[in-house]
Amino acid sequence: MNSEKITRKNPTSMPAPVGNYTHITKIPRNAELYVTSGQVGVDRNGQFSQTMNEQVRNTFNNIKTVLESEGLSAENIIKVNIWATENIDWEFLYSEWEQLFSNEYPAMTIGYITELGLPEIKIEIEIWAAKV
Repeated sequence: MNSEKITRKNPTSMPAPVGNYTHITKIPRNAELYVTSGQVGVDRNGQFSQTMNEQVRNTFNNIKTVLESEGLSAENIIKVNIWATENIDWEFLYSEWEQLFSNEYPAMTIGYITELGLPEIKIEIEIWAAKV
């Protein structure tokens, strides 16, 4: 039986995270690695909402769907990269984030950029996951 698991830490020798993420995530040897393409705020009908928050909601729904397609859940997520073209409503994003992660947060990077792959895309989130 493999007792190794994904572990997340915030070293006490450095400042605490400024958001809901973990400074370092360790993936055990021989874990399977999964990397998603950036998930965007398109709905099931292929339409983009004009509002950032609705795109955030759709993006998280798409993340859950792509994870479930491989039998993965939030506990398998090791890294999240977020790119946005306009200010994120962090209270709203974190409400979606908490529904996915509870309090076992992955490592995270956030960047604001001028545009994404299509002009209607306001947010894109890439997921890295591992299965032990």
